Amino acid sequence: MNYVIDGHNLIPHIPGLSLSDLDDEPSLISMLQEYCRLTRSRAELYFDGAPPAQKSAQGGGLVRVHFVRKGTSADDAIIRSLHQKGTSVRNDSLVSSDHRIQAEARVLGMTVIESAEFARRMVNVLSSAQSAAGKAEPTLTPSEVEDWLQRFSAAKREDS
Repeated sequence: MNYVIDGHNLIPHIPGLSLSDLDDEPSLISMLQEYCRLTRSRAELYFDGAPPAQKSAQGGGLVRVHFVRKGTSADDAIIRSLHQKGTSVRNDSLVSSDHRIQAEARVLGMTVIESAEFARRMVNVLSSAQSAAGKAEPTLTPSEVEDWLQRFSAAKREDS
């Protein structure tokens, strides 16, 4: 699955992120990279309001980030990109709650996912993966440890 994502539209729906945070964009990028890795998907992420020194596009791999310069909007950049790709976007999903972008995407045959819904999906996938990774290895009771120590000691004496 490929996603085209309106980044500043998504951030307010992610628990723990806020548009007023200085690191909101890098935090979202990091979360999306992990989400895409886990779901074997790709994303094109758009942010508007980039300072003039900011590179317009970054990354490769699973998440490609587009920083749209001041004077234009991420919405316009997304719509322009969708029209350039034409019918190939039918296999992609747009993540935005902006009705103008949604309408353009639907005309091209794209699936549209509201930002709040995608945020829920992303948080569920990331927290499930974190829970799975956090499961502790089975631990041995003190009596089991003693039993193994005796077995290893006995085996060592037999080998000598």
